[in-house]
Amino acid sequence: MKIAVIQGPNLNMLGVREQHIYGPMSLDQIHEQMKASAAQNDVELEFFQSNLEGEIVDRIQECLGTVDGILINPAAFSHTSIAIKDALSAVNLPTVEVHISNIYKREEFRQKSITAGASTGVITGFGPFSYHLGLISLTQIISEVKAAHQAQQEAAAKAQAQVEEK
Repeated sequence: MKIAVIQGPNLNMLGVREQHIYGPMSLDQIHEQMKASAAQNDVELEFFQSNLEGEIVDRIQECLGTVDGILINPAAFSHTSIAIKDALSAVNLPTVEVHISNIYKREEFRQKSITAGASTGVITGFGPFSYHLGLISLTQIISEVKAAHQAQQEAAAKAQAQVEEK
């Protein structure tokens, strides 16, 4: 199983910026914890961070046919980016959006996530642990999608075999 982890603007400043909101962990430390968890579950992670909306859109598009799902923290773009939402909708992959802070306890403009509308689910407010919860959720969703796809293929093969017998 392969998952793209896409990080939005200013997340490269974690551990430095607004520690009272985001905590002391750096993005590299969060990624190291994710790698450890992923390795235990035979999941490969690809990490990407950008402060540029277009680069995030490009990375999402590159996920089509190359990964099984996307774990994304669009950060401030959550509240403004129709382009990122459209890219997520276009690739139509299982996607979990995560936020370190509880966006519903913050300023009113942060309480609406445009990108959430293209996500399978959203996890918000558990600090860096949000990424761990997101990873667990996404691996479960991907497993369920794969199982459903396999069941459809088996049913189609069985139906074809029945037609050929007649």
